[in-house]
Amino acid sequence: MRKQRKWLPWSVTPLRVLFVLLLLAGSASADLSTEEILKKADEARGNLKGVQWEVSVVSKEKERTTEMVFFVQARGFDVLATSLFPAKDKGNKILLVSGNMWFHKPGLSKPVPISQRQKLVGMASYGDIASTNYAADYEAIHQRDENVADEPCHVYDLKGRSNKVTYDRITYWVSRERLVGVKAEYYTVSGKMLKKASMEYDQFVEVDGERRPFISRIEIQDVLMTADSTTLEFDKTVLREIPDHVYNLNLLAR
Repeated sequence: MRKQRKWLPWSVTPLRVLFVLLLLAGSASADLSTEEILKKADEARGNLKGVQWEVSVVSKEKERTTEMVFFVQARGFDVLATSLFPAKDKGNKILLVSGNMWFHKPGLSKPVPISQRQKLVGMASYGDIASTNYAADYEAIHQRDENVADEPCHVYDLKGRSNKVTYDRITYWVSRERLVGVKAEYYTVSGKMLKKASMEYDQFVEVDGERRPFISRIEIQDVLMTADSTTLEFDKTVLREIPDHVYNLNLLAR
């Protein structure tokens, strides 16, 4: 007599084995602290040992379009941005060192201190073209997890540690798998939303032997004038050593 084959209530199949392995693997951020996750996200926004790129800033306000182009050299927290376009602004420089920012243009006797919060063009502030240092500049609290365009993200409430930061408060969505910021809302200290932004990462750089996504586009929207927007396009990104003299304030006018 043929014996009947006994089936377990949850029989083992290749598909179920794969499912279990995926559960065990978790996301890339599973074993990282909030600070470590934000550091990874900062790296994708230019906070590296040495990196340069070009950024094109296009502002659309009502029926007016304005474009600016900068060559940016970043090393950790320090950034030098040199204007390439329009012609009338060519050679203008913005220097950010240890949270302090200066502006210089040909003809000025010495650099002028400015704030990262000051308007550059459209919805973009001077601080928006620099690399981010959210891990050090902000106190971060994990609020929740939720999806952005079907991508699982951690949501953080960031509060500025000083008045030198570009924004007092940020709600920041960071991809759990890619460890990059994909969405942000920017607020005043009183809690009023100023603007919101989405980020894309179509460039890649090699960081410590790992191929990492790098910022390629930021679109900033006015929350009141919804038709107004400012887009930052990042390209020509290259990792390289940048010498100390690039960030020497005394040499900025030369």
